[in-house]
Amino acid sequence: MGSLDDRVTIATPEGIELELVLAGVGSRFAATLLDIVVQLGAIFALAIVLGPLGSSGYVVAAYLVAVFLVLFAYDIVLETWNRGRTIGKLAAGLRVVRVGGEAEGFLTAAVRNFLRIVDFLPAFYVVGVISILATRRNQRLGDLAAGTLVVRERRPAVSPGVPYFQAPVTGPYLEWDVSAVSAQDVATLRLFLERRMSLTPGARAHLANDLAGRVRPKVVGAPDGWHPESFLEGVVAAKTARG
Repeated sequence: MGSLDDRVTIATPEGIELELVLAGVGSRFAATLLDIVVQLGAIFALAIVLGPLGSSGYVVAAYLVAVFLVLFAYDIVLETWNRGRTIGKLAAGLRVVRVGGEAEGFLTAAVRNFLRIVDFLPAFYVVGVISILATRRNQRLGDLAAGTLVVRERRPAVSPGVPYFQAPVTGPYLEWDVSAVSAQDVATLRLFLERRMSLTPGARAHLANDLAGRVRPKVVGAPDGWHPESFLEGVVAAKTARG
């Protein structure tokens, strides 16, 4: 059965192992409940706006189309635009990702959310809850069809005793010689930096140190003493600044 503490480790093509914490029924229900409240609020607002226009066929048709979009396009649009997060998921600290750890795309979001109709049956997501509890990766039917996972993302604390320096917007990293850093290196660093919030503190620190150790010999002019993540941010920024 699924639990809030279930984890899955994903090996990416770039050689990075991501340890993701799977969301359980409780946190997913809380996120869904908030999303429903937002959707109902939008539908109520539409009724207030269109009400003064009367009850002609055109007005009713426009209202029904708008309601359909709120109910079915809300999750698809927000998950695609906001990197797997609706308002409810953002508040609950959840994110939808593909089973390989990649960001969710439009087609993936469309498949998983249209199948909410089945997951909702017979009422209140009974089928979806059973599927989450019964599957190894806490997936409802929509997730299984789309190849997605719902994971928890929390901002982990920096390890005690290790100074953390934010990479400056402008600063010494612009003077670093990063010509030996390849485009593949930069892609790997970006991948880690984008996904680090979804890692456990231990996995995040391990990967940051490992990546910094691999890249450090390729960078000339970088001073010692930077936190590994700040160093990686600086390398990416320096490489980006040089086009």
